[in-house]
Amino acid sequence: MDMTPAMHRDALAAATLSDPRWPDVQTHNATADGRFWFGVATTGVFCRPGCGARTPRPENVRFFTSIDAAKAAGFRPCKRCRPEGLSDAQANRVLVEAACQHIDSAEREPALAELAATAGMSPFHFQRIFKAVLGISPKQYARARRQRLVRERLDAGSDVTTAMHDAGFGSASRFHAQAQDHLGMPARTYRDGGKHERIRYALGDTSLGRVLIAATDRGLCTILFGEDDDALVADLHARFSRAECISDDAALAKHFADVIRLVDDPAHGPDLPLDIRGTAFQQKVWSQLRRLPAGKTVSYSELATQIGAPDAARAIAGACAANPLAVAIPCHRVVRADGALSGYRWGVQRKKKLLQREGAIERDA
Repeated sequence: MDMTPAMHRDALAAATLSDPRWPDVQTHNATADGRFWFGVATTGVFCRPGCGARTPRPENVRFFTSIDAAKAAGFRPCKRCRPEGLSDAQANRVLVEAACQHIDSAEREPALAELAATAGMSPFHFQRIFKAVLGISPKQYARARRQRLVRERLDAGSDVTTAMHDAGFGSASRFHAQAQDHLGMPARTYRDGGKHERIRYALGDTSLGRVLIAATDRGLCTILFGEDDDALVADLHARFSRAECISDDAALAKHFADVIRLVDDPAHGPDLPLDIRGTAFQQKVWSQLRRLPAGKTVSYSELATQIGAPDAARAIAGACAANPLAVAIPCHRVVRADGALSGYRWGVQRKKKLLQREGAIERDA
């Protein structure tokens, strides 16, 4: 039987709706700019995914992997989003990358006014763009760079004073105050591989399989799911290479019971005392995730927007992958833009079960 016009239209719409690029078009996802382009049959123009024009009907959309392919198919560039040049988001990323290189190469921390003048912008506008791209301010970036340099110097064997000065810290008191928060321990302890730190851990069963929990005096620092106890313990030792890791079921009995309650009922589980260690950006992402109520999900791009970094969706995914505290920092609530479950460090099946228990997705029939 010949296909009627209505059948042909429905087939085109179905093909578009099933294409993984369609959600980026629907949400005007600027982070997808440069990965593909789409044409609109009724207007004859092609656009970048982040184009702010009205979303076209799916049966009118054609996807292309290059600008040349779109032109070869008879489409002309959109005058609104100018798909042949850099998008605003791409231009902003280039600008911020240049500013980061400036900060990295400077002997002293550049002032905001200096960075803004180099970019040809007002300080207010420059800082807003910088935060939109990276999720942190130029000052926070510079601070994170100094902290990274400190870690590198200490890892290479430098003494604490030398590492502090090489990284550009002018104040010893400020340096030591920040070291506890961002190294997770005093600088001298970090230099020694954490060998003066005592970390207690316990292994046990949950409804999602084996789990290892570990805690310092400040709170839980690790919650890891796995299948093999030896691999879980090896992971803990790799994180705290020279700390004193002690198996202590008795000391962690209450923590373990609380973790089991949180796994079984994420919506009503107890608040756990946490010792969270990560970069400034990771901590910002994790803090926002902890504000997300059980039963709700968020896409990577939505989470990026919530923390004030709409172009940082890929960095958001990296922060979720680096999460050391399963369930307590609920990275399982981050899904793809179309609602589909994306990867999860501890397995998609565990992610699915957690979301089902929270009522975020339907249980299997």
